[in-house]
Amino acid sequence: MTAHQQLDAWINSHFDEEVSFLQRLVQQPTDTPPGNNAPHAELTAKLLTDMGFEVEKHQVPDQDVKDYGLESITNLIVRRQYGEKNTGPVIALNAHGDVVPPGDGWTHEPYAAKVVDGAMYGRATAVSKSDFATFTYALRALESLALPLKGGVELHFTYDEEFGGLLGPGWLLSQGLTKPDMMIAAGFSYEVVTAHNGCLQMEVTVHGKMAHAAIPDSGVDALQGATHILQALYAQNALYKKMKSDVVGIDHPYLNVGRIEGGTNTNVVPGKVMFKLDRRMIPEENAVEVEANIRDIIAQATNEFNQGRANDELITVDIKCLLLARAMRPLAGNAQLVQAIQTNGEQVFGEKIPAMGTPLYTDVRLYAEQGIPGVIYGAGPRTVLDSHAKRADERLQLADLRRATQVIARTLYDILHT
Repeated sequence: MTAHQQLDAWINSHFDEEVSFLQRLVQQPTDTPPGNNAPHAELTAKLLTDMGFEVEKHQVPDQDVKDYGLESITNLIVRRQYGEKNTGPVIALNAHGDVVPPGDGWTHEPYAAKVVDGAMYGRATAVSKSDFATFTYALRALESLALPLKGGVELHFTYDEEFGGLLGPGWLLSQGLTKPDMMIAAGFSYEVVTAHNGCLQMEVTVHGKMAHAAIPDSGVDALQGATHILQALYAQNALYKKMKSDVVGIDHPYLNVGRIEGGTNTNVVPGKVMFKLDRRMIPEENAVEVEANIRDIIAQATNEFNQGRANDELITVDIKCLLLARAMRPLAGNAQLVQAIQTNGEQVFGEKIPAMGTPLYTDVRLYAEQGIPGVIYGAGPRTVLDSHAKRADERLQLADLRRATQVIARTLYDILHT
């Protein structure tokens, strides 16, 4: 058999074991928030150790985690060196274990990891505990060949993607704990992603003055002020739709307000309203300029609302930047990864695997910002919608898990074999 056939055969013969590994990972919840994810890292480390891997556990300081709004984070690194050091590239394989809470509407228990009609159901089956399994078993398959290799592979299993990645890959990189030559991050099986959107998230708090609803003129309605600001922000979407990205797979910027809180009771004029906005940025945009523009829009709308009012009738606004995630742009050094994944993907899946962008944002950008070329590829369906990621009944087709593992194993071999 060829090396590729041997890799495929090893993965096929160990696939039930790979599925069980993924089930164990899904059955340990990692809802973020609240973000108490160190226990999952301990479980993952034990499972990897039982496979013969030496696992580095890097605990992020408690105060840093609490200041960030989470409870515990331990990031994991497995390092495998082949041949003499610096004789070949080091490839990092990154997936995140933190997930959004399951929410309502599930027809299968979200942490049972039940397999029905060839699909595993559960939170994080598709995004992205699936690629803990993909990358681990691809690495095991590679080493089963016992053939000469040059370079290295690192598994990076992190726990902060849902909050932006700064205490996940960002922390590992800033602490000097890793500096791979290239990387592959968790993704889906039918496309290799080379670029993605950026994201600006802000918390906007509008302050007025509470009053009894029977005498509303004695207060300042913060909700009316917030409504005026929201109308100005949403009006920008008509302009954003005219801004088209040149990256295939990415369309235009968009602004969404995903959370609103305020008021104290039905019969009280609300004195404070808070909302959180999410502004997606195409790769061609400058993140700093986008943030400045949003702040200007809010300031202008606030001034318009306050126009002609007495000093005791004014609203005031506080703005807090929660996340400024820059877009990921393709780096020249990713060509070898793209070509290998496309070639092997076509052979394994029987169809072409396009290279394109995605409107999502990920923590892969943090590697790119350090000049580390990378791509997004792993186990998953054709679209986020198909995966039900961040919705009820998230699921993964096990056939995609098997074949994606084969593609990654083949790709590692093609780049590292002597």
